Amino acid sequence: MALLGVVVAVAGIAVALAARRQAARAVGECAAMVRGSVGSGGVDPRAVRDLAIVRYDALEEMSGQLSFSVALLNALGDGVVMTSINGRSETRTYAKIIVAGHGAQELSPEEEQAVRSARLGQRPPTSAGTGRHGVGAGLAS
Repeated sequence: MALLGVVVAVAGIAVALAARRQAARAVGECAAMVRGSVGSGGVDPRAVRDLAIVRYDALEEMSGQLSFSVALLNALGDGVVMTSINGRSETRTYAKIIVAGHGAQELSPEEEQAVRSARLGQRPPTSAGTGRHGVGAGLAS
Protein backbone atom coordinates (compact mmCIF):
# COMPACT_ATOMS: atom_id res chain seq x y z
CA MET A 1 0.00 0.00 0.00
CA ALA A 2 2.82 2.37 0.87
CA LEU A 3 4.52 1.53 -2.43
CA LEU A 4 1.36 2.45 -4.34
CA GLY A 5 1.24 5.78 -2.49
CA VAL A 6 4.86 6.55 -3.47
CA VAL A 7 4.19 5.69 -7.14
CA VAL A 8 1.11 7.95 -7.23
CA ALA A 9 3.05 10.78 -5.54
CA VAL A 10 5.93 10.51 -8.05
CA ALA A 11 3.45 10.48 -10.96
CA GLY A 12 1.71 13.54 -9.52
CA ILE A 13 5.00 15.41 -9.22
CA ALA A 14 5.92 14.53 -12.83
CA VAL A 15 2.56 15.79 -14.10
CA ALA A 16 2.92 18.99 -12.06
CA LEU A 17 6.42 19.67 -13.45
CA ALA A 18 5.21 19.11 -17.04
CA ALA A 19 2.27 21.48 -16.48
CA ARG A 20 4.59 24.10 -14.98
CA ARG A 21 6.92 23.91 -18.02
CA GLN A 22 3.97 24.22 -20.40
CA ALA A 23 2.57 27.21 -18.47
CA ALA A 24 5.99 28.92 -18.46
CA ARG A 25 6.27 28.41 -22.23
CA ALA A 26 2.78 29.90 -22.77
CA VAL A 27 3.64 32.93 -20.62
CA GLY A 28 6.86 33.43 -22.60
CA GLU A 29 4.98 33.29 -25.92
CA CYS A 30 2.41 35.82 -24.70
CA ALA A 31 5.14 38.17 -23.46
CA ALA A 32 6.89 37.94 -26.85
CA MET A 33 3.65 38.79 -28.66
CA VAL A 34 3.07 41.78 -26.41
CA ARG A 35 6.64 43.03 -26.87
CA GLY A 36 6.26 42.70 -30.63
CA SER A 37 3.08 44.78 -30.89
CA VAL A 38 3.38 47.25 -28.03
CA GLY A 39 5.77 50.19 -28.05
CA SER A 40 8.06 51.24 -25.22
CA GLY A 41 5.28 53.34 -23.67
CA GLY A 42 3.10 50.27 -23.18
CA VAL A 43 0.66 51.34 -25.90
CA ASP A 44 0.08 49.58 -29.21
CA PRO A 45 1.29 52.06 -31.88
CA ARG A 46 -1.23 50.57 -34.32
CA ALA A 47 -4.23 51.51 -32.17
CA VAL A 48 -6.33 54.54 -33.11
CA ARG A 49 -5.26 57.38 -30.87
CA ASP A 50 -5.73 60.56 -32.90
CA LEU A 51 -9.20 61.74 -33.92
CA ALA A 52 -10.52 64.96 -35.39
CA ILE A 53 -13.83 65.94 -36.95
CA VAL A 54 -14.33 68.91 -39.25
CA ARG A 55 -17.92 69.96 -39.97
CA TYR A 56 -18.79 72.26 -42.86
CA ASP A 57 -21.34 73.24 -45.49
CA ALA A 58 -20.17 71.40 -48.61
CA LEU A 59 -23.03 72.48 -50.86
CA GLU A 60 -24.61 75.90 -51.33
CA GLU A 61 -28.10 74.38 -51.08
CA MET A 62 -27.44 73.04 -47.57
CA SER A 63 -26.66 74.84 -44.35
CA GLY A 64 -26.16 73.73 -40.77
CA GLN A 65 -22.75 72.13 -41.31
CA LEU A 66 -24.20 68.69 -42.04
CA SER A 67 -21.18 67.55 -44.07
CA PHE A 68 -18.11 66.34 -42.22
CA SER A 69 -14.65 64.80 -42.49
CA VAL A 70 -13.35 62.62 -39.68
CA ALA A 71 -9.73 61.45 -39.39
CA LEU A 72 -8.87 58.31 -37.39
CA LEU A 73 -5.10 57.84 -37.06
CA ASN A 74 -2.65 55.73 -35.09
CA ALA A 75 0.61 56.87 -33.52
CA LEU A 76 2.42 56.41 -36.83
CA GLY A 77 -0.01 58.71 -38.67
CA ASP A 78 -1.60 55.81 -40.54
CA GLY A 79 -5.35 55.44 -40.74
CA VAL A 80 -8.33 56.71 -42.64
CA VAL A 81 -10.21 59.93 -43.28
CA MET A 82 -13.93 59.53 -43.95
CA THR A 83 -16.03 62.25 -45.50
CA SER A 84 -19.77 62.58 -45.82
CA ILE A 85 -21.17 65.18 -48.22
CA ASN A 86 -24.82 65.81 -47.41
CA GLY A 87 -27.27 67.27 -49.93
CA ARG A 88 -31.04 67.63 -49.94
CA SER A 89 -31.74 64.41 -51.81
CA GLU A 90 -28.60 62.35 -51.34
CA THR A 91 -25.53 61.78 -49.21
CA ARG A 92 -22.15 60.72 -50.56
CA THR A 93 -19.59 59.06 -48.32
CA TYR A 94 -15.89 58.69 -49.11
CA ALA A 95 -13.03 56.97 -47.32
CA LYS A 96 -9.37 57.62 -48.09
CA ILE A 97 -6.29 55.89 -46.73
CA ILE A 98 -3.78 57.97 -44.76
CA VAL A 99 -0.13 56.84 -44.58
CA ALA A 100 2.33 58.69 -42.34
CA GLY A 101 -0.05 61.65 -42.12
CA HIS A 102 -0.51 62.03 -45.88
CA GLY A 103 -3.31 60.89 -48.14
CA ALA A 104 -2.69 58.05 -50.56
CA GLN A 105 -5.12 60.02 -52.79
CA GLU A 106 -5.50 63.77 -53.08
CA LEU A 107 -7.35 65.16 -50.06
CA SER A 108 -9.87 67.99 -49.98
CA PRO A 109 -9.00 71.01 -47.80
CA GLU A 110 -11.46 69.78 -45.14
CA GLU A 111 -9.92 66.31 -45.15
CA GLU A 112 -6.43 67.81 -44.87
CA GLN A 113 -7.60 69.92 -41.95
CA ALA A 114 -9.05 66.87 -40.19
CA VAL A 115 -5.80 64.91 -40.66
CA ARG A 116 -3.65 67.86 -39.55
CA SER A 117 -5.83 68.49 -36.47
CA ALA A 118 -5.74 64.80 -35.51
CA ARG A 119 -1.94 64.66 -35.88
CA LEU A 120 -1.44 67.79 -33.81
CA GLY A 121 -4.02 66.82 -31.22
CA GLN A 122 -5.83 70.08 -31.79
CA ARG A 123 -9.51 70.67 -31.90
CA PRO A 124 -10.35 72.26 -35.25
CA PRO A 125 -12.52 75.36 -35.44
CA THR A 126 -16.25 74.63 -35.51
CA SER A 127 -16.35 75.41 -39.21
CA ALA A 128 -13.81 74.73 -41.92
CA GLY A 129 -15.32 77.49 -43.99
CA THR A 130 -17.71 76.87 -46.81
CA GLY A 131 -16.23 74.17 -48.98
CA ARG A 132 -18.12 73.77 -52.25
CA HIS A 133 -18.00 70.25 -53.63
CA GLY A 134 -20.33 69.30 -56.43
CA VAL A 135 -22.47 66.25 -55.69
CA GLY A 136 -20.90 63.27 -57.43
CA ALA A 137 -17.73 65.19 -58.27
CA GLY A 138 -15.63 63.54 -55.54
CA LEU A 139 -13.73 65.45 -52.93
CA ALA A 140 -10.47 66.14 -54.69
CA SER A 141 -10.74 69.12 -56.96
